[in-house]
Amino acid sequence: MGQTNKKPNIVFIFSDDHAFQAISAYKGPLAQLAPTPNIDRIGKEGMRFDKCYVTNSLCTPSRASVLTGTHSHINGVKILSDKLDTNQVTFPTVLQSLGYQTAVVGKWHLKSTPKGFNYWEILNDQGQYYNPDLITREGQKQVEGYATDVITDKALNWLQNDRDQTAPFMLMIHHKAPHRSFEKGPDHLHTYEDVTFPEPSTLFDDYSGRGTPAKTQEMTIAEHLKLDSDLKVYLEQNVSGFNKRMNEQQRKAWNKVYDSVKTDFLSRNLTGKELIKWKYQRYMKDYLATVRSVDDNVGRVLDYLDKNGLTENTLVVYCSDQGFYLGEHGWYDKRFMYEESFRTPLLMRWPKEIKKASVNADLVSNLDFAQTFIQLAGGVSPETMQGLSLLPVMKNQTPKNWRSSLYYHYYDYPAVHSVRKHEGVANKRYKLIHFYEIDEWELYDLSKDPKELKNQYNNPSYLNKVNEMKAELKRLKQQYKAS
Repeated sequence: MGQTNKKPNIVFIFSDDHAFQAISAYKGPLAQLAPTPNIDRIGKEGMRFDKCYVTNSLCTPSRASVLTGTHSHINGVKILSDKLDTNQVTFPTVLQSLGYQTAVVGKWHLKSTPKGFNYWEILNDQGQYYNPDLITREGQKQVEGYATDVITDKALNWLQNDRDQTAPFMLMIHHKAPHRSFEKGPDHLHTYEDVTFPEPSTLFDDYSGRGTPAKTQEMTIAEHLKLDSDLKVYLEQNVSGFNKRMNEQQRKAWNKVYDSVKTDFLSRNLTGKELIKWKYQRYMKDYLATVRSVDDNVGRVLDYLDKNGLTENTLVVYCSDQGFYLGEHGWYDKRFMYEESFRTPLLMRWPKEIKKASVNADLVSNLDFAQTFIQLAGGVSPETMQGLSLLPVMKNQTPKNWRSSLYYHYYDYPAVHSVRKHEGVANKRYKLIHFYEIDEWELYDLSKDPKELKNQYNNPSYLNKVNEMKAELKRLKQQYKAS
């Protein structure tokens, strides 16, 4: 089943809102209780990137940056409701021109028809976990099953039956999971139900060390994570909730778990901090079990490559469209330039070129994927692209002039979660953020304050660093043609 050509294949597995804290390869406090052995395998057999960041921590803009290799102000996708103009050059269109078979299955979320793909089958907008609607060139249809399994089934079927097996391929497997509403799959309905997860030390953060935006956001577990649609505790008898799309068998299995959750909740009569603690545990049980289905399906893909002689010359990439809060600062969701949402997991395996169990600490970005894939395919990146090819980094040959800072810009306000517009610059130690519509600045020294609890912007001892970071922000904006 192996191919005769020598150009490497690319399998790009992309999840939605998958926090690096929820991948056991990153060895965080959840690693032992909620392992991800298959995702970890990519790192063990390849490279784990410890400082991969995004240009804009939001689903649609992140995906646009990945495809185009450009910042949001260049590709025109700044907020969730923006539509990607697919007449722009994207890495799939370039790879097609280089003779690649290209495919995308799963979440697209760009309000436009995919372009540059031999085959595509995508979720309708955000999509559904159970019995999802899928859109193809022939129209929309409902497919029975759990979305994470369905997406993998479709991807493996294309690999096995529908591609030109004499040509190199680029396959994007883009999962909906573990995006809110964190719906467990049928194989993991009971997973973690008996586990108590450690609470983050900042679960009850009062934001006293930061400015207005941290205090006025609307993404707290305490106030904004909903009992019904998020935690599945429907208190009104006439609300069918998650059962709407399920068949009888799925519904019966689901209710067996969540009827007990509701009974437990009602028996406790919780208030105050105890209610927040309970909500946090339910959030973690659902979120991490949803991740387990992703991990299972990553294993299916890796096994397929192994069994069909494709492993040695295939680059496998695992990444998420951004980071996510798992109770840190009392939050869920993303958007901020703070570390948990700004940083995203990235693991790569390519046995032919990447040394096993490598760990990289260079500053890399979702801006870099397009140029990486194009160079790997033997092409030349269009001048419009603003990232850097990761090929030398993957080979432990990082250039001496590799970037030392990153530019970030979040635009989606007013909007859900009420995170203020901001831009900023970060290097390995310092982060400067400007909430420009209210003209508030924040500076963090990550070596002394890794949890970003104390804004040092007005601390006189950091004045020189503030000026230095402002100059770097100005330089990056000029480099990236940001107004």
